[in-house]
Amino acid sequence: MFLQLAHKEMDVYKLARTFVISCYQLSKTFPPEEKFNMTQQVRRAALSVQLNIAESAARRSAAERRRFYEIARSSLVEIDTAMDIAVSLSYFTKDEIEELGNIMIRCFQMLTKMVACQ
Repeated sequence: MFLQLAHKEMDVYKLARTFVISCYQLSKTFPPEEKFNMTQQVRRAALSVQLNIAESAARRSAAERRRFYEIARSSLVEIDTAMDIAVSLSYFTKDEIEELGNIMIRCFQMLTKMVACQ
């Protein structure tokens, strides 16, 4: 927000921001009994994606950057699993979260390429 750093111009960082906002909006539709369970877990994992991309930018070595990209990618897998469970519990349908899934896939692909290049 205050620091003007290069990672903020990265496509994956911008896409991750869209993903975080989408996850927060979607999590508002979870049933009230999920307020302290799935809602919080999805939000933490979504935020972790963007935060780890940002933190990787402050690392000097390629190995350190790669590790943060891997953590971000793992958070995407965590959210994918949560969405699968949420669909199974009929919180929403797969069609209703298709756009979120498309953003998730794009982020995952971008991070996978970044891991391979480090």
